[in-house]
Amino acid sequence: MPLLKIREEQPEDVAAIREVNNRAFGQDQEGNIVDALRSNSAALLSLVATVDGQVVGHIMYSPITVGDATNSDVAITGAALGPMSVLPEHQRHGIGTKLVETGTQKLMAAGYPFIIVLGHANFYPRFGFKPASTFGVRCEWPVPDDAFMLLVLDETKLQGVSGLAKYRHEFSTVF
Repeated sequence: MPLLKIREEQPEDVAAIREVNNRAFGQDQEGNIVDALRSNSAALLSLVATVDGQVVGHIMYSPITVGDATNSDVAITGAALGPMSVLPEHQRHGIGTKLVETGTQKLMAAGYPFIIVLGHANFYPRFGFKPASTFGVRCEWPVPDDAFMLLVLDETKLQGVSGLAKYRHEFSTVF
């Protein structure tokens, strides 16, 4: 039985993470976003999944602001999940699930109030994600309502906050 381990990204993982993203998505865009976030010190958390020491999965979280960014009294910063990737030959073995669960636990322990994801509507609800519109939160880009989801980690901090969710600029500028 192969040994699955989830750990924080290390400098020597950078090339393997790019390969995982490129192969999982079949393009360079997600790998470029990861590299740009890392280069700009904008990764809140970056985890890798290894099987017998080989990097086979990756998940990154970066800051995302919800509300009025010009007025900090009605804006709050949480974590944006993405990209999350697993090598095609290792998909459907629970690796993505372990990455999301571990990331959620670490962000909750760090005091983040919420996590937002733009992802598969059939995958993320199992972790408690609900359409962000349920909370009065909308995406800065035109995306399907069921694919833009939010997971509340601290209800108290999220009370009264709604509006536009703004991702880091790296998501809009890297192609």
